Amino acid sequence: MLKLLNVAPLSGGYMITSIVGFLISSVYVYDISNRWGLTFAMFFALMFVASLISMTYGPDEAMLHIGQKRHFVSEIKK
Repeated sequence: MLKLLNVAPLSGGYMITSIVGFLISSVYVYDISNRWGLTFAMFFALMFVASLISMTYGPDEAMLHIGQKRHFVSEIKK
């Protein structure tokens, strides 16, 4: 039996945070402490992989609901 994947779509800010965090931790933190630099680099690399997975398998319907809420709120303010 096929099981549907329930993957939540993540924002673009999440991906940018993972890239910038990986670069900062691998360049600056690794020079200060090897263990912490490697730990932070692995953490941000896992965040980047999670953002790629959610971008690939994310349902299109979830993004539609976000847009409808913003549109509904803007109509109430008018």
